Amino acid sequence: MANKTLYEKLIDQHVVRKLDDEGHVLLYIDRSILNEYTSPQAFSGLREHQRPVRHPATILLNVDHVNPTRPERDEAMTDAGGQLQVDYFRQNAAHFGIELFDVMDPRQGIEHVVAHEQGLVMPGMVIAAGDSHTTTYGAFGALGFGIGTSEIEHLLATQTLIYRRLKTMQVKVEGELPYGCSAKDIILALIERIGASGATGYAIEFCGATIDALSMEGRMTLCNMAVEAGARGAIIAPDEKVFAYIEGKPQMPTGDLWQQAKSEWLTLRSDEEAKFDHALTLDCSNLEPKVTWGISPDQTSAISGRVPDPALEKDLIKQQALKTALKYMGLEPGAPLESIAITHAFIGSCTNGRIEDLRAAAAVIGERKIARHVRGIIVPGSTQVRQQAEAEGLARIFIDAGFEWRQSGCSMCLAMNEDVLAPGDRCASGTNRNFPGRQGAGARTHLMSPAMVAAAALAGHLVDVRSLMTVEG
Repeated sequence: MANKTLYEKLIDQHVVRKLDDEGHVLLYIDRSILNEYTSPQAFSGLREHQRPVRHPATILLNVDHVNPTRPERDEAMTDAGGQLQVDYFRQNAAHFGIELFDVMDPRQGIEHVVAHEQGLVMPGMVIAAGDSHTTTYGAFGALGFGIGTSEIEHLLATQTLIYRRLKTMQVKVEGELPYGCSAKDIILALIERIGASGATGYAIEFCGATIDALSMEGRMTLCNMAVEAGARGAIIAPDEKVFAYIEGKPQMPTGDLWQQAKSEWLTLRSDEEAKFDHALTLDCSNLEPKVTWGISPDQTSAISGRVPDPALEKDLIKQQALKTALKYMGLEPGAPLESIAITHAFIGSCTNGRIEDLRAAAAVIGERKIARHVRGIIVPGSTQVRQQAEAEGLARIFIDAGFEWRQSGCSMCLAMNEDVLAPGDRCASGTNRNFPGRQGAGARTHLMSPAMVAAAALAGHLVDVRSLMTVEG
């Protein structure tokens, strides 16, 4: 038997039928979590053809994209379009017999936070959903990937998808993570190195001593943002950290079934002699906190760096890309990144809205206040994360510092509710994308870790969190 990567093993275990010699297969899907924004047309297609959902128990409907996150929650949406989407979502849940985490449900939150809270993600699963950041689930030894609306309809009707096998990329991460750095800095460093399309057509497997040492929430951040390098899958072999994290979650097996599951899950790893289509090593020994300066996640630099000068770029295509980015971002070549003033600071999203992220930000803030000209916004990744943060006293730290403490949802990550930046606003953001208009038309986004966002909010400009904590902490 040929040696296989973990990705290849998971695909082989889920193939219903080989379709051709080009890598296309009919793939069984274990689970899907759908939101109100990407699913309406799929349900309309089922209704039009009078098709049922094949396995409703494997689907969860969760409101997260368009719901308001104002501090006092109610069922009303901000705009009429959002209200129509949520109302139709409710109708579809009732009509097709699918569980719904509605706005007022205590389990509500961002789908990629809710899923693991509820124990819906298990090692060895294949999970497809209408959101590109479904790659998050790779942290648990599952394969997750985003799909389009027509694919959602096919999945709902058949529990399968027509799928083309990906190439495999091994990313070995080594070196002790330096003080002030986190998983967000690792993934930004990888994207900076290989580019925003460097993993297109690949499934990434993360491994190495640095990955072993990461917390589960750090691993989720890595897998979540692998899609920003073009990957359509990211995975980490499950270990005891995974088992400790998921044990006892609502949907997890118990007793003998739990022991049987663990025994099976321990086999989920790449064979020693498995061949990857591409492999690289990322040494984190000298990693510095990262920030983006441009309009793509690969336009990134260490915080100690400067805005790049297009005139120094000999490749004309890259030179034009630099000019376009700097014009949109309103930055001057050669300016120190730490000189860039911000108007907003946002911590949240499926990338960095978990309890560990909030703890990291609160540790930086302490008893200090954010800069007077900065609007700080904290949006927990789920209602449960919000409650835990309140119980731990983190919410009080944020409120006393001047942050707005809001309800859970996608919020300013993609600005589909009232959490929208105005043209010219500049935001230090713990999110995943900095495309033009992502947080509002004409708004400017700098991606970084939650600790770096907290530091920028205190300083009023981009700043190295390490120097802030060394001097004042």
